[in-house]
Amino acid sequence: GEPRRIGVLLMNLGTPDAPTASAVRRYLALFLSDRRVVEIPAFVWKLILHGVILRIRPARSAKKYAMIWGADGSPLLAHSQKQKTLLMGYLGQRLKDLGLPSDVAPIELAMRYGNPGIADAFGRFKAAGCDRVLVVPLFPQYSASATAAALDAVFAHAQRMRRVPGLRTIDCFHDDPGYVKALARNVNDWMRHGRPDMLVMSFHGLPRRALDLGDPYHCQCHKTARLLGTELGLEPKQFVVTFQSRFGRAEWLKPYTQDTLVRLAKDGVGRV
Repeated sequence: GEPRRIGVLLMNLGTPDAPTASAVRRYLALFLSDRRVVEIPAFVWKLILHGVILRIRPARSAKKYAMIWGADGSPLLAHSQKQKTLLMGYLGQRLKDLGLPSDVAPIELAMRYGNPGIADAFGRFKAAGCDRVLVVPLFPQYSASATAAALDAVFAHAQRMRRVPGLRTIDCFHDDPGYVKALARNVNDWMRHGRPDMLVMSFHGLPRRALDLGDPYHCQCHKTARLLGTELGLEPKQFVVTFQSRFGRAEWLKPYTQDTLVRLAKDGVGRV
């Protein structure tokens, strides 16, 4: 006889618990052990991961994390928690306008790797009486290494539950009008002191192999860029799509951000 409740689970990639080598090592061990993230044959990759990467990379990465670590911790975690808080307020008002209780849709945040965890989120959903959960990976463009990896973790946890709630998922929102308008507002805020000669839209890179295997990420990035360019009133020649954050020696999605910036400078572009 209890009213039905829908929980909303926001999911992001994850972050170390602290900007220290030991915390980064734990995080990278989880992240880089995921077969969705690294598709090299497991027996070869384990030797590279445990024999080289986890011995060298954590200390280097910890120094970089320390440069951006704030009083409220990891920027990714801080921003994700702020998104959760703002969404709670937004949905609460929408439900109130509809004459429904504002607490009918509890919202939780979980990371694919690290804390806060998925199990804790579902524990709170259960305590709140949620019999349905909407899972929202916070990745606008779909990629198997991010979106699918997040959903894998949710379904893996569901396998250990006696009472599995009804699950729905959002796979992408790369062309959602609200998302595009939000991007445009951010860009316009940055251009208050003058419009640059070129807008560089730099997306996180993926191995080129992901595109060849059917991952839609590359195409969705370009669609987001086209829609954003239209929203900003830009001509195609006034913006360029690039990809950053390469890892290893294999070819990744091109053009690379660093190479593009060098080329633009050589071409005489003054401001980007």
